[in-house]
Amino acid sequence: MIVTRPLPPYFPPLEPLSIIHEDADILVIDKPSGLLTVSGKQPGADDCLESRAVAHHAGAEITHRLDWDTSGIIVLALNKKARRNLGIQFEKRLVEKHYIARVWGKPNQPNGRIDLPMRCDWPNRPRQIVDHAEGREAITDWELSACDAESSYLLMKPKTGRSHQLRVHCQSMGHPILGDRLYAHEDAYQAHERMCLHASFIAFDHPTSGDRVNYASPCPF
Repeated sequence: MIVTRPLPPYFPPLEPLSIIHEDADILVIDKPSGLLTVSGKQPGADDCLESRAVAHHAGAEITHRLDWDTSGIIVLALNKKARRNLGIQFEKRLVEKHYIARVWGKPNQPNGRIDLPMRCDWPNRPRQIVDHAEGREAITDWELSACDAESSYLLMKPKTGRSHQLRVHCQSMGHPILGDRLYAHEDAYQAHERMCLHASFIAFDHPTSGDRVNYASPCPF
C-alpha cells in the first residue's frame, strides 16, 4: 500500500557549513537533515548545500548526493581534475560508504545482504520500487548495532548507489526507517521528527596523492 504524504514546506537549517576537511582538491561537508544537496523546485530551494559550498569556494562541485532529509558526509571537488577522478571512483564502486539507519522493529538476524533490483515508480515519482524484471542491480550489506523496545540501529554498507536504495531495502525487510515520509508506515513515520538516515563514513583515494583517505561523522539521532 502506497502512503501519500505531502512534501513539507522547505525551511533549510540556518547553521553555517560544517566542514570536516578542506584542501586544494576536495571539500568534505557534514550535511544537516533538511538541506537539499542541489537546488529544487520548491520556493526557496535555491538555498542548498551546493550553493552554500560555492559561496565558500567558487570552484566547488557536487560529486554525489544525499536526500534532503538524510544527514551526513558529502564530498565536493574543487577543480576539474578532482571532479573527474572522484567521478571515476564512484562509477567503478571504489568509494566505500557507511550509513546508520534507525528502523522500526528488530531484525531476526544480526546481519545480512539485501539483493533486490530497483527502478523508479514513475506514476508515483520520486518513489522507487523493487522490480525483479526491469530493475537495476541494488545490493546492501547491513549489521545490527543496537536496539531498544521499538527500534533498531543498523549499520548499512551499500554496494551500489541507487536512488533511495537504503530506504527501499529497509522497507523490503519489514523495517522501514523512522520518519521516512515515502516508505514508512504511519507508526514508523510518526516515531521520529526527521528521517533517521545518516551518512556516517566515507573512504576513497585522494584525487591528487592517491592515498586512501576516510572521514567520519557522528550519528545525530
